[in-house]
Parts: sequence; structure tokens; C-alpha cells
Amino acid sequence: MRSNRAKARAGVSLAATLPLLAGALALGIPAAHAADNPGRATLAGTKPTWATATADRGATSDATKVTARVYLAGRDAAGLTAYATAVSDPKSPQYGKYLSAKEAQRRFGATKAQIIAVTEWLTASGLKVTGTTAHYLTVTGDATAVQKAFAARLHNYTKGNRTYRAPERAASVPAALRDAVLTVSGLDNAPHKASHKDTLPPPDAVFRNSGPFSSYYGSNTATTLPKAYGQHVPYAVRGYTGKQLRAAYGARSATGKGVTVAITDAYASPTIAQDAAAYAKKNGDAPYKKGQLTQVLPDDYTKTEECGAAGWYGEETLDVEAVHAVAPQANIVYVGGASCYDDDLLDSLSKVVDSHLADIVSNSWGDLESNQTPDLAAAYDQIFQLGAVQGIGFYFSSGDDGDEVANTGTKQVDMPANSAWVTAVGGTSLAVGKGDKYQFETGWGTTRAALSADGKSWTDFPGAFNSGAGGGTSRTVPQPSYQKGVVPNALAKANRPAGNRVVPDIAAVADPNTGFLVGQTQTFPDGSQQYSEYRIGGTSLAAPVIAAVQALAQQERGKPIGFANPALYQRYGSKVYHDVVDKPNGKEYAVARVDFANTYDASEGLLTSVRSLGKDSSLKAVRGYDDVTGVGSPAPGYVESWRRH
Repeated sequence: MRSNRAKARAGVSLAATLPLLAGALALGIPAAHAADNPGRATLAGTKPTWATATADRGATSDATKVTARVYLAGRDAAGLTAYATAVSDPKSPQYGKYLSAKEAQRRFGATKAQIIAVTEWLTASGLKVTGTTAHYLTVTGDATAVQKAFAARLHNYTKGNRTYRAPERAASVPAALRDAVLTVSGLDNAPHKASHKDTLPPPDAVFRNSGPFSSYYGSNTATTLPKAYGQHVPYAVRGYTGKQLRAAYGARSATGKGVTVAITDAYASPTIAQDAAAYAKKNGDAPYKKGQLTQVLPDDYTKTEECGAAGWYGEETLDVEAVHAVAPQANIVYVGGASCYDDDLLDSLSKVVDSHLADIVSNSWGDLESNQTPDLAAAYDQIFQLGAVQGIGFYFSSGDDGDEVANTGTKQVDMPANSAWVTAVGGTSLAVGKGDKYQFETGWGTTRAALSADGKSWTDFPGAFNSGAGGGTSRTVPQPSYQKGVVPNALAKANRPAGNRVVPDIAAVADPNTGFLVGQTQTFPDGSQQYSEYRIGGTSLAAPVIAAVQALAQQERGKPIGFANPALYQRYGSKVYHDVVDKPNGKEYAVARVDFANTYDASEGLLTSVRSLGKDSSLKAVRGYDDVTGVGSPAPGYVESWRRH
């Protein structure tokens, strides 16, 4: 998952029992003046944990302008959860009996009457409703009106070396709207939306890999470099191609024909069409047919500098080219977010669901679970459940920093991969040998040791943790039923006796040292923009690879797979998975890698290192389920196994 992380708070959804609201207003109980009225319903999670008394720096100015989202929960939130569960469970008589997008909205979406009632309450509070969608209302107003509506004063709080706005207590709504308002976002530190139209920047500065390379794992041994684990190790591969990945994960005749995969990221690469076509031609993938790759983009973009917009171009390029390489006849629709913030990424997911743009959705982005609030989790889960009832499955990268201790000092998982309603994709180091033969996988976890000055040894071998697949036990999400009996109690109950969600669910290649060759237009030192190719990895690679494998499986099945986790876990322990371990064949593995010091050419020297495989922070890939690779990676027979479901 590169460095692209969603950094803003998001809103959640609301649902309304509006006749009760009308009655309350008729009785003279104005919702706007409910601060000292006991008839309030609290919106859990709207006061962030960092808004403490010791961090309080005083009240926010009453004139401060606030933009917020009030999310609509729909008319039957409990029914939505129940139906999403039933249609995704192979043991249920309702399994696979999906609804259309219109049917899902009619059955579970907010009614016009509910939207009108929420709108009237907000307007009566002094807020202006500036936009209405099927999922939320956007409102603006000053802090006085916000405090009046949600019965919570806004204060300024320090967090780290910055100051943010947040409610001094959890926001609430009139009890009559208890079932209408799921939550509100924007009361805390979410920045204002940019008021001007941002222009997307040019492509990022060029990155290229230095050789020597292996064309397949083990083809080129570094005999002039020091040994590691008692033997000379191979050079890192130049980058696997679709042919090698399809062979590794059991893709035979299936091509993804008739299946559409959606990809969500922020922004949009201005050269994606030409880059994807050039890559396919150079690397033996099928050429794109007319209309096979399409984009759904926002009217404008915001926060381009803050989010590093150009960095997201590579994310889109990787995702598109990886899906096409593994499922060459699948249709791909890219849905770009206006920024890297949760509200905009939620909008992208909503577009997929509301218009049923695809049955499979690949998402190579996320944030730390500690940055997630209950309202944000609810907003995402509602979209995932609305997708599930339509037969749409979401696949999320599990993260690239292992247990996150080296990154944050705290052991934790990433979100939205922690949701019980998505398939979290972990990572492996993959060895594909001569003739595209699968050799082995380890859990993706890399340590790095540099070559000594005299070239005779590796310094501090095996070196410090460098990167690895995200995984572990959630602190906030209860254990889903499909993980019971599969996930070991030592993992499931690591944070509480009742058990929690463990990440990931399944895995595929992610190690950048055994990564995928990608082609992208980049900005060269002379200012020119040229197409070039480089090797890349991360669970940003694993997610689209698994999404593409699922497209092959859906083609075999002949109907949508939908939310896949119950069926994935039902296959646990069978031969359709590679049971990935850190020491396959009882051995330690490593590769040698040479990099340009300036990331582009040898003019400023080369950096030589050895990268050990299967060393993912405190996480371990072991026999059976583990928190690096989940149930394992797809093996021959996996794709065909869906014919029986």
C-alpha cells in the first residue's frame, strides 16, 4: 500500500423515524434547543479520543464556519445487516439471492419523508443543507448553529504539534430522530473542502530498478556477493508478469470474461490508458478491447498537494495493470476519489454500489485502526453491506508495515481492512521458477542488510525490519462468525476474551523484491515525461491480484460471488490454498538487490543489500491460518472450486 493513506475523519449514516419528529415539534420541543432537553440520542464516536481535558485549549469561535455530513442510515439497518449476512453464507437458503441496486435502495435506503424531516431539523437549527445524496446530507453553518443542532460545544484541542476542532462531548440528535441519524462527520478536525478547482500535478519523478536481475526466481545467482544463510542467493526478479502470476495462482483457461472489476483510489492518472496499452503490448498481455477500461471521475479534485496526488497515479497504474495481467478479458472500471480523505473515498465506493458498476472492487489504500472512529466504521460498513446484498465484494490491502509497531509504536491493524464486511488481503514473497512453475511462498516480511564497505560481508545481517504485510487482531471489531473455528484463539482473543476480527483473510504476492513489473509515464530529470517500467510490490499489489483471481472464479461460477469471506473460510484446509509458511522446505530464503542511489541511474552510485524473506515484524506465517497470509494463497483448483458454489 504505498504511502497513500486516507487521513480525514469521515461521517456515517442516518435513518429517521420521522412521524415521531413531527410529533415532537408539534409538542413544542424544538430539536435545535435540545442541549438541556433529556430527549436526545447520542451519536457514538463523534467525540474523538484525543479531545481530552488536558488537551483542551478553549472554545472554538462561534463564527467559525463548519461543513459537515449527516449520513442517512436507511429505513431498516438491522434488516440490511441480516440480509447481507444471509446472501453471503453458503449455508443459508438465501445464499446468492442478490438484490438489484434499485431493490436495495427501496428496501434499505432512506425514504423521501426521512430526508425531508432531517432537512427540516437541520434548517431549523440554522444550518444550510447544500447537498443531498442517497447516503448523506451536506450542511454548512457557523459553530453556533452546529452546537445548537448537535447539543455539543466545539472546542480546540492539541494533538501532537497541531490544534484541531472537536466537540467537547459526543454529539446528539433529538430522540425522535434516533433511527434517522446514524452519525455526523465534520464536527472534529476534518478540513474544509477546497473552494477552488485543483489541477492535477504532472507524473511523479522517475523511479527505476538497477540490475542485475533474475528473469525468474533463482535464474541469476549472486555468486560474487557474500553468502546468506550459508549459500549464495539469487538476485531479485526484474518483476513478474501476468503469465507468471496466472501460473502461480492456478489460472488455467479462465480469463475473467463477462466480469467487471472496479478499482477505487484517489485522483486519476492522466496517462493511464496509454500506459496500460503500452504495458500490455510489451509484456504479452491481451490488448484492451474498446470500452474494456473506463473511468468514473469527480468533477474536480481537492487537497492535491496535501495528499500527494501524483503518488496515487502509480497506485492506479499498478491496480489496473495487475488486474488485466491476471484476468485479461475482465472489464475494469476505475472510480477515482476527489481526494485521499475518507469522505471522498466513501463517495467512490458509494458510486460503485449505487450504480452497481462492478461485482468485485479492489481497494489498495487504508489507514491505521487507531485513526478510525465508530462513526467512520459505521459509514464504511453500511456501504459494504449495501454492496453485499447486491452481490458486490470488496477487497482491501492489509497494509505494508507489519504489526505497525515500527511505524507507530503500537501493535495494530489497518482499516478498512479490519471491517468484518470486506476481504482483507495479506501478502507473500513469491518464488516462480523456470517454466512459470510455482516453487514456494513465504509470508511477506523483509529485513535488509547492506553490503560492507569491503564487499566481503553483510552488515548487521539479517538486518532490521524493512516492510511486511499488515495483519493482527483488531481492537474494535468483534470476531465475525465465519472466522470462528478457523482462527486460533491465541489470535482471536488476543485483545479480549470474547474475540475480535483478525486480519487478513487471504493473501497473494506483495514483496517488492519478488514483485510485479509495472509500466508508467514518469517525469525524468530533464523534465520530460516518458514511459518506463519498474518492479513494485506491497499489499497494493496483492489486493488487485486477488480481485483478478476472483474475477476468474466468478467466470467459472457463472454468477456473482459477492461478499466472499464465508465461502473463503469454508474452503479452509483444502488443497485449493497454498498453506504459506515463513520457512518453506524448512529453509531460510533471501535475495540480493542492487538499487540506484538516486532512484534513477548509476551516476551517484549503487546500493547493494540482501533482503531476507519471511520476517514480518512480530507476525508469523505458520501452518494453518495466520495473521500474515490468512487462509493462504490461491492454488491450482481454487478458481474451479467456485463452480460447485
